[in-house]
Amino acid sequence: MSDPSAIIAAIVIAAGGAANNTDLPPEVKTQVTDTLAAVEQTAPALDQQVGDVLATLPAPVQQIAQQGIDNAAQALSGVIPPPAPAAPPLPPADTPPRPDSPPATPAPPTEGRVVSELGSADSPGVSSGANTNNADIGTETVFPTPISSVLPRLTFAPGNAFATFVPWFTKAGTLCDGITAPTLAALYSAENGFRYGPSAPVSPVGAKGPGQFMEGTWRTYGKDADGDGTADILGVADSVMASGQLLCDMYNQIDTWKHQGRVRGDTLDLAIAGYNAGAGAVLASGGMPSGSPDYENQTKPYVAKIRASQDYFARLLSPFGGPVLSELGARVVESAMNFLGLPYVWGGGNIHGPSQGGFDCSGLTSYAIYTATAGQVTLPRTSETQWNVGVERPLSEAVPGDLLFGNWGPNGPGHVAIYIGNGQMIHAPTTGDVVRVASVFNDMRARHGM
Repeated sequence: MSDPSAIIAAIVIAAGGAANNTDLPPEVKTQVTDTLAAVEQTAPALDQQVGDVLATLPAPVQQIAQQGIDNAAQALSGVIPPPAPAAPPLPPADTPPRPDSPPATPAPPTEGRVVSELGSADSPGVSSGANTNNADIGTETVFPTPISSVLPRLTFAPGNAFATFVPWFTKAGTLCDGITAPTLAALYSAENGFRYGPSAPVSPVGAKGPGQFMEGTWRTYGKDADGDGTADILGVADSVMASGQLLCDMYNQIDTWKHQGRVRGDTLDLAIAGYNAGAGAVLASGGMPSGSPDYENQTKPYVAKIRASQDYFARLLSPFGGPVLSELGARVVESAMNFLGLPYVWGGGNIHGPSQGGFDCSGLTSYAIYTATAGQVTLPRTSETQWNVGVERPLSEAVPGDLLFGNWGPNGPGHVAIYIGNGQMIHAPTTGDVVRVASVFNDMRARHGM
């Protein structure tokens, strides 16, 4: 069951993100932040107050009232990303560089709510049975424009976990023709809100990790996708690639059943339903699982929610829609994306992370390359000297992870950025701005092989 405080928390996240990403005067932003903090502090007390009111109602009315609260919280949790993890600790300004120290990395997010999970397997690697732990999943709630309009900004909050998943959604989206990166992103938003790592919640039936895998399914599909020696059910890369393969297998199986006349319906809809309820449920129903309360109240809304949010995630992923990221390119992009929204600070940042509260352009690229190469490549500190590393290639041939140089002067480039595909780059622009995604500048030149 959900608490009223979950609704308040989601609204605070949305309003706070909107305030921080608009051109409001600093004093207004401070007032908004203080107000939202005060509102958030009242949330636990509200739980008790609402609980006391519900306790006075007749049992049937209690159930209806609680269902309304649960539906609102579930819908909010599915479209508003979880709070960003804490930024890496900043080294003191007078601390000398420590080449043997590992790069700072953001901690994984720890908050949010499980929306759904896989059932147990009735055939190798395929889950079966509708989810039984989420009785609060009901009719989809349509939100007014002001809430949805802030979502793209919230997605690019500092350290947001979504950025960590992007390279793997892109890669898993190429496993078969039927399953795309936006579909996977929408599914992971519904499954576990992009939460990962040891602190990610485990469902009441034991589903784990960002893909909410049951142990039996994981034994079939869990592989070491990122080469770290472990098939980690709690990790990003291994989970996303396992989900991609599972969905592809279901998509192909269901397509075969359709040609045999055994099932009817949209193949992608049925594959998503199979991820939730099991392929066996699709076959038994001759299409979309139906008839039982679990299928009607959980599986069907689950499919509808994912299909409805695909276009939203397609827009979020569009900067990455160019060439498929190489493994190194993916790591470079991911390292930089973890700091979207962090302030620009002249002279800020180095191979160990931000300093003085932020990055400048070459501090960001230094950190991203050092982290992506596990400390094997240390770039010079300025954009002019970084231009001398690697090999120049035509801008039209740039691939994600390449460095882009611009703002040319007598001594060379005065600015450096990281190409992420589709004519887009991530960079730390200038004083008063933040690390952000932007279109490639007209005068830029690309450098490859850092």
